[in-house]
Amino acid sequence: MKTPRTWKTSAIALALAGVLGFSVAKMNTHLLPEAVAGAQPVAAQAVAGVAAPQMALPNFSDIVGRYGPAVVNISVTAQVKTANRTQQAPDPDDPFYDFFKRFGIPNPQGGGEGDQAQRMHALGSGFIISPDGLILTNAHVVADASEVTVKLTDKREFTAKVLGADKATDIAVLRIKADNLPTVKLGDPAGSHVGDWVLAIGSPFGFENSATAGIISAKSRSLPDEGYTPFIQTDAPINPGNSGGPLFNLNGEVIGINSQIYSRSGGFQGLSFSIPIDIARNVEQQIVAHGKVTRGRLGISIQDVNQALAQSFGLKTPTGALVSGVEPDSPGAKAGLKAGDIVLKLNGKTVENSSELPPAVANLAPGADAAMQVWRNGKTVDITAKVGEAKDAKVASANPAQDHGRLGLAVRPLSPDEKQESGIATGLVVEQVAGPAAQAGIEPGDVVLAINGTNVTNADQLKSLVAKAGDHVALLVQRGDARIFVPINLG
Repeated sequence: MKTPRTWKTSAIALALAGVLGFSVAKMNTHLLPEAVAGAQPVAAQAVAGVAAPQMALPNFSDIVGRYGPAVVNISVTAQVKTANRTQQAPDPDDPFYDFFKRFGIPNPQGGGEGDQAQRMHALGSGFIISPDGLILTNAHVVADASEVTVKLTDKREFTAKVLGADKATDIAVLRIKADNLPTVKLGDPAGSHVGDWVLAIGSPFGFENSATAGIISAKSRSLPDEGYTPFIQTDAPINPGNSGGPLFNLNGEVIGINSQIYSRSGGFQGLSFSIPIDIARNVEQQIVAHGKVTRGRLGISIQDVNQALAQSFGLKTPTGALVSGVEPDSPGAKAGLKAGDIVLKLNGKTVENSSELPPAVANLAPGADAAMQVWRNGKTVDITAKVGEAKDAKVASANPAQDHGRLGLAVRPLSPDEKQESGIATGLVVEQVAGPAAQAGIEPGDVVLAINGTNVTNADQLKSLVAKAGDHVALLVQRGDARIFVPINLG
């Protein structure tokens, strides 16, 4: 099942992502007291004869009851290639050696070779943000998915379409065909503080709609290879299957998406990390509106400013982001930034730590102005750079395997080069596979030549022939140099 990404090292080396144009020089149980269930007043012990104030622990039942139905369980089927490691070496003299080799099938005698495609199943969480079926989750939950199923708390299940996934922020956007769905309320992470109570809802270990609570332990936390995201750190128990679920504040507003844990065991050990919802919403809006995610870029390397560096550069306090390098011809270089500059403000907002600068720049649209207050030679200097576009911008298109139909195939026509190289005049290349076709052994890269004896030339024709077929069809498939009929049960 899908798990929040974990680290098992004893310490986290904070780093900033280089693709932004930045670089630098992805179980214990937290138990609440019984009083939480009834929100009964709890008196703190009196100190030195002074009566302590009465305090009430929060009751999360209203939040769970109102917004729990908008939290979904996500089941993923993926085709994963695994190395075929056998104890017995392949025997070329085996009469079945060539047959098994051609079709990529493990030799029963242990003589297979190469990678083998296996169907893997995983679980995660997500939440509905619009009544017409728009869902947010983690990109790593749906990575390599050939089929994504969304299950609601009322037991309804839908096949989801992946509108796009952004690996850099670990955000994916799904859509299901439904109306009048329950939704969550989105909040502002900037209004939360360290020590605030938070609630997580998800499907840890497949236990659907489980609620766990804790407090915000830290904000704007930088993690290795995660320079785009200023994580919210909490001690709310997060476990495998919680990935992609919402993090609520006491107002019932989603302020984050649960994504990662720090663990030596693979399970919860008191450190959970959530993606701020404003970061996720920015990605979602770009994917829905433009089909891709773009980020701003300055092309500079930065590092944190400690006390010793602050004293060396004449700063009264260790703050800001120290520029350690500037790429030639980059937006930063053209604006006049130099190694040794310390960025104190960006567009009027103070940069307390270096980890705050990369996501702030990334959120700027390419071509926008980045007005910076810079500490240089013992005084502040104002510099404005024209923001460039990060090199990692990718088209976030729909997953072709989401339009399976009865057969479970996503296909495309052969390209002219493929026709010439293979000698096949007509056919459809399997892009991704799920459902009945996957169960029958069809794999990505296979070429579908005919169905029930009728040659196929395009996806619409294939879909039409399958729609008219009964419960069984036979596909003529070319795999490598061999052709074989594959029976498929559509029932």
